[in-house]
Amino acid sequence: MAYNIFYHYDIPKDLSKIPGNIKKRIRKAIEQRLSEEPLKYGEPLKRSLHGYWKLRVGDFRVIFKIEKENIVILKIGHRHDIYSKVDSRL
Repeated sequence: MAYNIFYHYDIPKDLSKIPGNIKKRIRKAIEQRLSEEPLKYGEPLKRSLHGYWKLRVGDFRVIFKIEKENIVILKIGHRHDIYSKVDSRL
């Protein structure tokens, strides 16, 4: 089953801070892994982010939510600070 991917309107701002080669890896991971099998490749988050998921791409994380056949990408960023910054987009 192919999922529809939707992006938060601030995702271009997130991507502007990421090096080009990493952007390509993230795009490929979203298109190939996340859009096809998010439950297999994603990992559920806990505590205050319960109900949301993460996709690991090297040192970067893609935070997303699964809503039926849609995936909403909320934040893309480095693993050190993404979890503290994603709260502003929920």
